[in-house]
Amino acid sequence: MDSITQAALGAVMGELVLGRQIGRRAITWGALFGTLPDLDVILVPLLDTARELRWHRGISHSILFMVLISWLLAKPLARRWKKDKVTPQRAALFVFLAWSTHVLIDVFTVYGTRVFDPFSGYPVSFDNLFIIDPIFTIPLLVAVIIGLFVKPKDWKKGKGLRSAWWCLGISTLYVGLSFWAKHSVSRAVEADLARRGVTWQRRMEAPSAFNIVLWRALVERQGEIWIGYRSVFDPAGLPVRWVIVPKGEAAMERYAEEREVKTVKEFSKGWWIAREAPGGAWLADLRFGEGRTWDERGVALRPSFAWTFEAEAPRDRLHMKRPDSRGGGEMLSRMFRRACGEAEALDAASDGNMMPRLIGNPGVLQEYLTGQR
Repeated sequence: MDSITQAALGAVMGELVLGRQIGRRAITWGALFGTLPDLDVILVPLLDTARELRWHRGISHSILFMVLISWLLAKPLARRWKKDKVTPQRAALFVFLAWSTHVLIDVFTVYGTRVFDPFSGYPVSFDNLFIIDPIFTIPLLVAVIIGLFVKPKDWKKGKGLRSAWWCLGISTLYVGLSFWAKHSVSRAVEADLARRGVTWQRRMEAPSAFNIVLWRALVERQGEIWIGYRSVFDPAGLPVRWVIVPKGEAAMERYAEEREVKTVKEFSKGWWIAREAPGGAWLADLRFGEGRTWDERGVALRPSFAWTFEAEAPRDRLHMKRPDSRGGGEMLSRMFRRACGEAEALDAASDGNMMPRLIGNPGVLQEYLTGQR
């Protein structure tokens, strides 16, 4: 998740584990250790794009590493806090909780986290929270702010701990609600596909930006991926409005054994699409959603995570295409309306027609898609 959330959660762990011993300093130490796993980005400038995808959220986020770092730092931290009577066991517990909760909430997002490195490179993800979710973060920030105003002598009485537990409990409850919402939406999506008589290979559901009310569903069928949105407030019988995107295996086939292309396929967990592009291929990971723009012709979809692979490039042959921010305000407005139950908010054009197009491929201005109502 975002760095503010990671730091706030680490700070709360510091309050709960070390607050009685070292007081307000526990917030600072917790925020530090809550962000340390993401220091793997220090090496990013030395890596090409494909190696960066493999490196980030890798060994620094693994169970083995968090156990090892807790053991290695236990005695040095206990010596530093000797006057505060912090034992090595408590210091190790602090490091482990601050580090592991960072990794845990990363696992909640769709990006994927290699928690079993170096034994397995599989990126684990539960797909139940968006990478930035204010409702999850705000209670943690409240706990930090309250802790900063607790007087040093009152920390030993545990006065800052009750609010920290309450705020952590609210955020934890929100995570629980996200799993309930995901299950509810998943059942509705499965029922919609069953009513259509559609066979499918696999599915996934993940929340849209900043909330757990509106969810985005992906369905993989032979040679294509379906994209649809479902709100937890939708009536049971409301059909999902699907956009069908061909995978484009033929564009991938020529470069299937190239290291960069294999990395994208692994990173995306197979939720990729590919298209021919000048000098190589255009690749996109559909797990991360898409920006949408609307005009008189319908709705245009631009995948948020996309790359161009240039087969003859001298060095880094994979280049990420940064998301286009145009139309972001209208996208958020329409997402809110869709979350509230307006079925056509995300796919209707100004005249009510639905003519979805795929954009972002440098080789083709736009590609018309089909839809299922």
